[in-house]
Amino acid sequence: MKVFKIDKSQWSQGLTLARESYQLYGPAETDGFHSFKALSADELPDMAHVNSRLSPKAILFPQSEAIVQFSLDPNDPDHHIQKDTAVDENLRAIVGIRPCDAKSVTLLNLNFDNADYQDPYWVKALAATTFIGLACDAPRSTCFCTSAGCGPYHEEGLDVLLVEQEEGYLAKVLTEKGQNFIKAAGWDTEAHAAASNADDLFDTNKKAAEAKIVSTVSTDNLNNQDILSLHSAPFWEDVAFACLNCGTCTYTCPTCWCFDLQDEVHGKSGKRFKNWDSCMFPLFTLHTTGHNPRGTKMQRVRQRFMHKLKYFVDKYDHGIMCVGCGRCVNQCPVNIDIRAICEIMNAYIPEEQTAAAD
Repeated sequence: MKVFKIDKSQWSQGLTLARESYQLYGPAETDGFHSFKALSADELPDMAHVNSRLSPKAILFPQSEAIVQFSLDPNDPDHHIQKDTAVDENLRAIVGIRPCDAKSVTLLNLNFDNADYQDPYWVKALAATTFIGLACDAPRSTCFCTSAGCGPYHEEGLDVLLVEQEEGYLAKVLTEKGQNFIKAAGWDTEAHAAASNADDLFDTNKKAAEAKIVSTVSTDNLNNQDILSLHSAPFWEDVAFACLNCGTCTYTCPTCWCFDLQDEVHGKSGKRFKNWDSCMFPLFTLHTTGHNPRGTKMQRVRQRFMHKLKYFVDKYDHGIMCVGCGRCVNQCPVNIDIRAICEIMNAYIPEEQTAAAD
């Protein structure tokens, strides 16, 4: 792995060069909130942001995406034939993505690209994307990434990891994609060669950042919990009591992947859209018969946390379906806290086991 230094005076110049090969995305502030967006030619990523309100997953998995188009015109020789919509496969780079959000992409990939199923829209978008991460030196009090398989300097899912310094950035190149971006930006020259102690600086800063994480969760026993016992546990009514089923938690979560398919017709042409959906919504599981297997609020809340903290754990053996970004904690309007629920689930002992011990 190579490390380069980028002076702040050469930062914008390098990004300008990179634009010749890449569409740049990055954090930008609008109405007091940061979000990831396509950057215009004269726009730079706001590298001073703490974290965005929504994760950048929408760049790969848009909130609404046309995937099929068709014609209903009987005079069209291809009428009623569904055709794939074109996928933008031009190179893109997400600059300033936090390590937790990059880690979330690897979790989403378990669902969208595996031995049984490959979503071509996701696969092509991911192949075209380079992730330029920004290490997190000032985590929030609600961040618990270090106990969710991640961390402020976590490298998984990244192509380059940037560490901010007073005079600029240190850039650790992690993949060939990352090397290509650094080259396109003109930062791979001898003039940008990092000092010999660059690795030591990374390690020192990493330890300092991790020491600032004050929130943790226990996950060590989730894999050992019996699914049916946890599903029928008595604490779910209390957990769900305050929930509004607003879906904020699922829309802000970088690892939620649920979607719905809708056909939209205008005149004699139509498209099929893939839209974000939420297990918090009553319509999510409503059958055409009118039956709803998760018709109550408690059932929907239980589904969310069982999926994140049990079903995913058992199916993929890849830790919890969470990277500890704290977005759902910060934005839930009724203060439902996944950290507290994870502790309850991890420590749960069925009543029959308690009685047997007595």
